[in-house]
Amino acid sequence: MWQSGERKLDRAELTDRLLRFLHALRDILYGATIYEMVRDLNKERGQIENLFILIVFGDLLGIPILPPYYTLRLLPYVVPNLAGWRRSLLREKDLTDLCDQDFT
Repeated sequence: MWQSGERKLDRAELTDRLLRFLHALRDILYGATIYEMVRDLNKERGQIENLFILIVFGDLLGIPILPPYYTLRLLPYVVPNLAGWRRSLLREKDLTDLCDQDFT
């Protein structure tokens, strides 16, 4: 049944190949079906989070909106995101940032 140049595959190697094939198939199906939707939802979540932080901690940029009491209550939850948030709001934006379309 086996020709001279072939070697016999053991059970562990077959299982490993099958798992790699199934993982590749799962990634292909994910990319073909819902990848773009997940990417858009993550972008939308980031924009809403930036807006929330701007409303709550706008005084860091000179835009006082909420009283300091609420700001101080929410501060422990937002401290890890403040550095990235300030960079993203204060960075320069160009024309390519405004048009978010994929060219195929």
